[in-house]
Amino acid sequence: MRTNSFFNLICLVFILLVVSSCNNTRDYSTNSRATGWDLTGKKGNDYKTDYEENEPAPGLVYVEGGTFTMGRVQDDVMHDWNNSPTQQHVQSFYMDETEVTNRMYLQYLDWLKQTFPPEEQGYKNIYTGALPDTLVWRNPLGFNENMVNNYLRHPAYQNYPVVGVNWIQATEFSQWRTDMVNQKQLSEEGFTTRDAYLDNSPDKTFSTETYLNAPKQVYGGSDSITRGGKQTQQRLQNNEDSTNVYVKRKDGVLYPEYRLPTEAEWEYAALALTSKREYNLHKGRKKYPWNGQYTRSGETRTRGDQKANFKQSKGDYGGIAGWSSDGADITAPIKSYEPNEFGLYDMAGNVAEWVADVYRPIVDNEFNDFNYFRGNVYTKNVITEDGKVKVLGPQEVQYDTLSDGTLIARSLPGEIENEKIGEDETYLRTQFTKADNRNFRDGDKKSSRYYGTPKADEKEMYKSPENEAKIDSSGVVRKYDESSDKTTLINNKVRVYKGGSWRDRAYWLDPAQRRFYPQHMATDYIGFRNAMSEVGGKSKKGRTRR
Repeated sequence: MRTNSFFNLICLVFILLVVSSCNNTRDYSTNSRATGWDLTGKKGNDYKTDYEENEPAPGLVYVEGGTFTMGRVQDDVMHDWNNSPTQQHVQSFYMDETEVTNRMYLQYLDWLKQTFPPEEQGYKNIYTGALPDTLVWRNPLGFNENMVNNYLRHPAYQNYPVVGVNWIQATEFSQWRTDMVNQKQLSEEGFTTRDAYLDNSPDKTFSTETYLNAPKQVYGGSDSITRGGKQTQQRLQNNEDSTNVYVKRKDGVLYPEYRLPTEAEWEYAALALTSKREYNLHKGRKKYPWNGQYTRSGETRTRGDQKANFKQSKGDYGGIAGWSSDGADITAPIKSYEPNEFGLYDMAGNVAEWVADVYRPIVDNEFNDFNYFRGNVYTKNVITEDGKVKVLGPQEVQYDTLSDGTLIARSLPGEIENEKIGEDETYLRTQFTKADNRNFRDGDKKSSRYYGTPKADEKEMYKSPENEAKIDSSGVVRKYDESSDKTTLINNKVRVYKGGSWRDRAYWLDPAQRRFYPQHMATDYIGFRNAMSEVGGKSKKGRTRR
């Protein structure tokens, strides 16, 4: 009897301890650590407490960030101080598995043509400004009309990388791709009507930034579309505040923007140093995107095959008939060669690729060695007198006139108008003091050897040709710079491109190699691929450190 009483007492004490510990433990996954308030929306504000990562956006693969030696570390036969080694760190991001193909770009062109019919006078320059320059294939001493006529549109070339696209066109494609993916995401998640993204017209366009900042103005202000999904209808039933029915950034539904990769990201992704784990092996021990010091495969099954599409020697673009050195004479279809260790194809050869950076000879790692990028021009949304963002109407299109006279649409109907930041955003800041930072610490007056001397404002560090074009009542007026005192081609409108191409020798296949080209010009050997920033930590969920 005494034993049973003792056992019952022990059980009672254990139960009391469990109850006590439960009462003293709060679930901070759904309650605020700051106030203890409920965060699920049942008793106040709604926060995404059960957030799980979205699947990678279409076409992208994950690239885990890390430290690497950026710059040329081998065979620097030119000694041109153009790419001196510097250690950099890159945050995790996503990158296109392959280059953007003709079929992908044609989808963009078809959407522009259907949404903004070029036969309408107010819209004709939208479509024509996005067209690749197919004449890049012409050569005064070459018979290349087959590529001029067929390369972009013939189905035989649909999985070949698009070329003839300048840097500005590539950035506009990236913005369009962002909006197309996000409006499909909203539709499939049940926030807008099903297949809303298939309705194309100038007065019913979708912009990701417009949706986030002024959701009532997307799709021409059609509530039947923006509130037509099952999820939104559920929110309307559960929430009397109608402003909370739209998806916000805090919901984690929408993807970050597609964009061109930075030079540091591109070079890091091309090197793919994931197998170089031993001490100090990340410092210049890998010459190409693949392991080894040679362009030919050493594996038994593929021994002797070229690992990329490039020009092997003078007049040799693809080997002799019957046995081809690399299987291509011009560009090759995507995935024709093995991917690197990140799963990225053609990071050497096939086509060189635009990156986001403005070109300068030196990478200034003394100022920054984290997510290095030159080209920041900070902007903000234009706010109207009534305190709302300014959204462009169906007839409002903003163009840039390039130096060759081409008009390219910079802002389309339905998008928010932007302007450069001003003194309100820069006052008393220590890390940036102006909107346009393309010249920062290299090329501005303070960087010049003439700074502080008489007539310093008349001197320039980079004295490049200033070709201009403008549109007036008589049409395009072009002004060619014929002066003979120019000393360089470098200015704020030349961009870096990376990687060797089908036209290049093996020397250019090293990911560290860097060249530049005017952002408004295109070639038959430069294409591009997109990147997207990773939102969150450095490593993917579930990975543990060794």
